[in-house]
Amino acid sequence: MSGTMERYNSTRATKKGWKSFFKPGWILALLAILGFSYAAFTVLAPWQLNKDDQIVERNEQIDAAFRTDPVPVQDIFGTDGAISPGDEWRRVTLTGHYLPASEVVLRLRPVDSQPAFHALTPFQLDSGETILVNRGFSAPLEGSIPDLAPAPSEHLTIHGHARLNEALPTTPPLLDQGEPQVYGINTSQVAELTGLTLDQDYVQLSEGEPGEINAIPVPKLDRGSHLSYGFQWIAFGIMAPLGLGYFIWAELRERRRVRDENEELIDVVEDIDTAPSTTTSRRRARYGDESPDHYDKFSRRSRERF
Repeated sequence: MSGTMERYNSTRATKKGWKSFFKPGWILALLAILGFSYAAFTVLAPWQLNKDDQIVERNEQIDAAFRTDPVPVQDIFGTDGAISPGDEWRRVTLTGHYLPASEVVLRLRPVDSQPAFHALTPFQLDSGETILVNRGFSAPLEGSIPDLAPAPSEHLTIHGHARLNEALPTTPPLLDQGEPQVYGINTSQVAELTGLTLDQDYVQLSEGEPGEINAIPVPKLDRGSHLSYGFQWIAFGIMAPLGLGYFIWAELRERRRVRDENEELIDVVEDIDTAPSTTTSRRRARYGDESPDHYDKFSRRSRERF
């Protein structure tokens, strides 16, 4: 009866095995893993894949720009002085003259991972419009602004790349260190500092052109690691629930092993409990219900002799 109860309790505990996974620890682990997988699929992986798409699109635009001849800047810049995103990096031709007196310095814009100062000089076209031109960069001189070669003032023709305007910097410009210094190429801010009317977008001067300081290198046409990072986030989002499933399976397997060992131990105990009763049955089958009194038999023989 005791063994039967123990087997019943063991079976009952097995049926309750799944309920133990509804404890707070397991529930929090499940929610955390599901949240991580959701973020991996909807935020992290798309973030890296979108960056890869942007780099591929930029590389295609740069490659196409160098495979086509430069065009007059008026063909790219619209009436409002803006270019379309698909025309960025197109090579353009500007004819007119620089306005050196209205130059502004772009402060500590990295080039090849090194800090640099850039010369932003307005260029007035023969047609009357004024476009901001990034003439290139120079490394800091003992931590401060270097001497930037002045732009020529004569009439000339230059070539460069059409670039989109940048957002307004959150840091205000510096106005007490000679030429005004800004922290971004925002033509509205530069126009306010110089008092000029500038086109919305600007031009990055090509290498070897008049007024160049150190030409800004064109971005390398490689995709980087964003695509592989995107695939890694997808893989992590898949493996996380699979890992939780493995831990649950391992836990159930361990519990099953313990249950089987307990059942084997119960069988051994039951065999030991039934062993004495089996011996008694064999003795009764041989001698009857009462045990023979060998001493009484010896006593009778002794009396008969004497």
